[in-house]
Amino acid sequence: MAAAAVSEPWPELELAERERRRELLLTGPGLEERVRAAGGRLPPRLFTLPLLHYLEVSGCGSLRAPGPGLAQGLPQLHSLVLRRNALGPGLSPELGPLLALRVLDLSGNALEALPPGQGLGPAEPPGLPQLQSLNLSGNRLRELPADLARCAPRLQSLNLTGNCLDAFPAALFSPGALPLLSELAAADNCLRELSPDIAHLASLKTLDLSNNQLSEIPAELADCPKLKEVNFRGNKLRDKRLEKMVSGCQTKSILEYLRVGGRGCGRGKGRAEGAEKEDGGKKRRERKQRRESGEGEEEAADAARLLLRVLHVSENPSPLTVRVSPEVRDVRPYIVGAVVRGMDLRPGNALKRFLTSQTRLHEDLCGKRTAATIATHDLRALRGPLLYATQPPQDLKIVPLGRKEAKAKELVRQLQLEAEEQRKQKKRQSVSGLHRYLHLLDGKENYPCLMDADGDVISFPPITNSEKTKIKKTTSDLFLEVTSATSLQICKDVMDTLILKMAEMNKYTSENKEEGSLSDTEADAVSGQLSDPQVNPGAGKDGQSPLVVEQVRVVDLEGNLKVVYPSKADLAAAPPHVTVLR
Repeated sequence: MAAAAVSEPWPELELAERERRRELLLTGPGLEERVRAAGGRLPPRLFTLPLLHYLEVSGCGSLRAPGPGLAQGLPQLHSLVLRRNALGPGLSPELGPLLALRVLDLSGNALEALPPGQGLGPAEPPGLPQLQSLNLSGNRLRELPADLARCAPRLQSLNLTGNCLDAFPAALFSPGALPLLSELAAADNCLRELSPDIAHLASLKTLDLSNNQLSEIPAELADCPKLKEVNFRGNKLRDKRLEKMVSGCQTKSILEYLRVGGRGCGRGKGRAEGAEKEDGGKKRRERKQRRESGEGEEEAADAARLLLRVLHVSENPSPLTVRVSPEVRDVRPYIVGAVVRGMDLRPGNALKRFLTSQTRLHEDLCGKRTAATIATHDLRALRGPLLYATQPPQDLKIVPLGRKEAKAKELVRQLQLEAEEQRKQKKRQSVSGLHRYLHLLDGKENYPCLMDADGDVISFPPITNSEKTKIKKTTSDLFLEVTSATSLQICKDVMDTLILKMAEMNKYTSENKEEGSLSDTEADAVSGQLSDPQVNPGAGKDGQSPLVVEQVRVVDLEGNLKVVYPSKADLAAAPPHVTVLR
């Protein structure tokens, strides 16, 4: 095994050493075989690049441990991204001490526990003294290390979503333990209790504990001075009124209800006594009267706003189909599509929220576009069937978002020059965001593209969409595509997340009457077209129609089915407050 590891080539490391690079990304199909040959660990030569500030190794199913030498060999590391690998059940040896590390992403692995010696680093002295962001989502963690706060005392963001946690360690919420923590996400776990000591998180702004097993929410939560956003959906709370509130009310109302000592809340001493108790009782009676007067209509509206209806191909008189050319197999073989009707992007900043959600998905689940790329299109601006194929860079023409028509070869070159210029302006020897996905096309004789029935290229993944199908404020019906060079399942996972997020955004838009809105100029800058004053045809009279998700079939050139989305297995992880009708 050792001999194989020595003989296995690592040209990325040679290039990084020669050019004295400070950022390194290892991904792609060939990575798994090389890591397997290295014994399921990163090659020791990687730890001889002391100038590295950013290291990412993602999507490698054979990577079971980082390997010894990381902490000693990479002392200047600021960001370490090891997502969607096979790390686990622990980390041996432990990662730290990494004294300069600020961002650590271990999401999407197989970690079950992080005990001393097999975890993040020592507690005394702190192994990660500068760490600000820790992402442990999508693992199998049954418990958190008790000394996490001592190991990373300057932590600001902690993501624990999608694990098997049933409790937080008491030390996490002890006074002064994490004075800078502003974001805590632990959705989709098995949490049964939330300690009143959470009030000691003085900087907490966002808390997501949705889809757990909580029966009470401590009233002390309202004492968090900076808390702006909470999510407790999907918990069976003892206080049924509070359970309804967390599904539809704004955070301010929920915290006020806790502050005055609502029924079934875990209360501290002296809560809801004297005048405060009288005020709370009066408010509860008033809310009860209002609720009883229109409870039936409200519940029906809530159900409609959270409804996702899947329209099968057999029920659709004109289903959209994507035909796939065999040449994409060697470039970017995986694609999944879906049509979503009934999106309301007109009010306030709905369009901006929609675009921002895509950006966040690209940064997180899509691995900065290295794992997958999302493209969203105005359905009315394209004509099916679509063709997913390849073209030589010098022949592929597209009108990119916000730019003039260009050939792919010229566009990629221009983007590379812009990225280099950004790097020079920032005066640091690192790779800009653009480079993170431009390299995916290096050495490719042909580039992937999606064309409509008019022959127009509407998507050039993972680089850009076309101006022709750009989303605007009046868009209500969308075609969504997700492509990947690594996995069909990642395409489906990303599509699931995107559609469920769209359902949440539509609900938020329908429940919140926003006064602020994008101006005509801003809307034009975002969408590339002026707003159409017509009423959204996808919405009902009250603008609260459910989203309809139409199946899209992906077939080969002979018409043989490759994949259909959404199938019965897709959208299966929808949270309780989203109803999927099939």
